[in-house]
Amino acid sequence: MKHGLKQKISTFSVLVILVLAGICFIAPFAWMISTSLKPLQETMSIPPRWLPSKFQWNNYREAIEAMGYFWRYTANTVYLCFLTVTGTVMSSALAAYGFSRIEWKGRDKVFLVLLATMMIPFPVTMVPVYSLFKNLHWIGSFKPLWVPSFFAGAFNVFLLRQFFLTLPHDISESARIDGCNEFQIFYKIILPLAKPALLCVALFQFMATWNDFMGPLIYLNDQKDFTLALGLQSFQSQQGGTPWHYLMAASTLIVLPVLVLFFFTQKSFIQGIATTGGKG
Repeated sequence: MKHGLKQKISTFSVLVILVLAGICFIAPFAWMISTSLKPLQETMSIPPRWLPSKFQWNNYREAIEAMGYFWRYTANTVYLCFLTVTGTVMSSALAAYGFSRIEWKGRDKVFLVLLATMMIPFPVTMVPVYSLFKNLHWIGSFKPLWVPSFFAGAFNVFLLRQFFLTLPHDISESARIDGCNEFQIFYKIILPLAKPALLCVALFQFMATWNDFMGPLIYLNDQKDFTLALGLQSFQSQQGGTPWHYLMAASTLIVLPVLVLFFFTQKSFIQGIATTGGKG
């Protein structure tokens, strides 16, 4: 009886902590939406007001008009997301297959070197990579932002490798007996089984590209080529005083697609994380 009571108290305590943590995480998002619907004079009122006196739905339309190139920024961002997600999934899956399903001399040592690259901070490589793209005459174009995605990154390779290792080797051997080569095994057998992990990698890359600010800031010169993250910062800096209601309205529009995407794919996303084992 005492044990059951303790278990209930423990479960209730965990739920309370989770609810409080959830409130802490959702509060900034709720404040952003609230501010996006307020008149300008209420955005900085003291004491703060969570609900506007009158909902200003036209703030969203006026924010889009004030940004000028909002839809152009959106198209640029979607274009980059498509290319980077495609390149990341393709290259990472191929590299992970080689590190997990094919035996070759020095494989594990090379994989350790690959993992070691995750420890190199971006500021260390920023200047030499910029110099490389400058010599290729790619500065001012989208190429520096999507071409590297076709050269697999360490984290995504690690994630997919761990998933591939959980798949039975018997299915690959059976396919070889039936006459399949390595690419056919990879394309027709391994990839269909790895859909949750591939979707997980795709979502990580999509969010990284959608929210990327530093890359476009470094490599893009023409304002018409800006992405949403860079365009939002440019919009804020061009105003004499920060129009918080417009800024929050634009921020809400930028965040919304990511939330909708995660809402519809959360089951597969969580499955991809949960089924990525720790087998080495």
